[in-house]
Parts: sequence; C-alpha cells; structure tokens
Amino acid sequence: MNKALGVGVFVLAAAGLAGWIVKTKPVVRAAESVGMPQFDAGGKLVRPTGYRKWAYLSSGYGMSYSQGDSDHLMFTNVFVTPSSYDYYVEHGTWPDKTMFVLEVYGSASKGSINLHGNYQSSFMGLDVEVKDEKRFADKWAYFDFDGTEKSASSISPSKNDCWKCHDQNAAVEHSFVQFYPELLPIAKHKGTIKSTVHLE
Repeated sequence: MNKALGVGVFVLAAAGLAGWIVKTKPVVRAAESVGMPQFDAGGKLVRPTGYRKWAYLSSGYGMSYSQGDSDHLMFTNVFVTPSSYDYYVEHGTWPDKTMFVLEVYGSASKGSINLHGNYQSSFMGLDVEVKDEKRFADKWAYFDFDGTEKSASSISPSKNDCWKCHDQNAAVEHSFVQFYPELLPIAKHKGTIKSTVHLE
C-alpha cells in the first residue's frame, strides 16, 4: 500500500472513531460536572445533580443545634463544589458561586447482618446553600428540596433562621467548618475563623 495513502486511511479511521466516541459519550451538564448553581427563568435554583462527584466534607448523625431529644435521628452528608473546595484549600475562604449540598437520610439499626450501631437508610431530602453575591443581597441563600422537586425558591425572608444561624455560628463565613475535620486546620492556619465563634 502506498505510504501516504496508508496514513490517510489511518487518519480517516481515527477521525471516524473519535466522532463515534463524541456522539456516544453521555452529555454531562455543567451543573453536574463543575457544580455551578443553575437557576431557571423564574429565579428558582435547579436541583443539583451529580453532587456525589463533588468534594465530600463530612457526615453527621443526630446533630441538632437546639435543646431537646429527637425521636428519629438523621444522618447528614455534606458536599461542596470541587472548584470551591480547591479555592478554600488555598485561601481558607469560599469563592462566589460556592454551593453546598447537605443530603439527609433516615437511620436504621436492624438490617442484614448489622448487630450494632446505625447505618443510613431512606433518603429524606436535600438542603442546599449557595453563595452568589450578585443574585442575593445577603450573599448566601438557602434552599430545601424535600421531595423530588426539580427546582426550589430560596427560603424567605432572606435573613431567615438558617441564614441567621450560619451567620452567627459558622466558623468560616456561612460554613460550619468546625464540623469538617479536614477543613478546620486549614482555617486555623489561614486565620479565617470568625473571631465571634467559639469552637469549644
């Protein structure tokens, strides 16, 4: 075979294969791969998807910020957008467009071979926190996805109980870094823990 012709055939075959790969590869939305908050035409936050691919921060079990016992203790898992995590590691603060997802699961103790302790059971909902300095007058806003809603409005008023609690008690900006063991040392090193917050 003519050498030049052989090279041409190889290039065409490679191009065809690349085209087939591009056509068959699943389309991943920006909100899923990057974690940027997306809003619909009505200003509602589009339900975050693919957040389990984001940076995992920590889990909690039966955590409560108020007195009293709960009959049903919940598990919570916290994720943050990858680019925001990288920024935090470098600066000790959160950049604009940061989005946290806190997923809530019920707890169970009896099932399969488990004899002690608790494990996560049924999905209960999502709590989402978004930092958007242009969209929100108070920079941070909070959203609840209790069921299968595709979008949700921010909790109102803007300075609601969630906002106030985070503003007063969160270690770094509006994030409870005091409960994230891998992030707390970074905040201490960078000196970004709020002076009004007591960690112990």
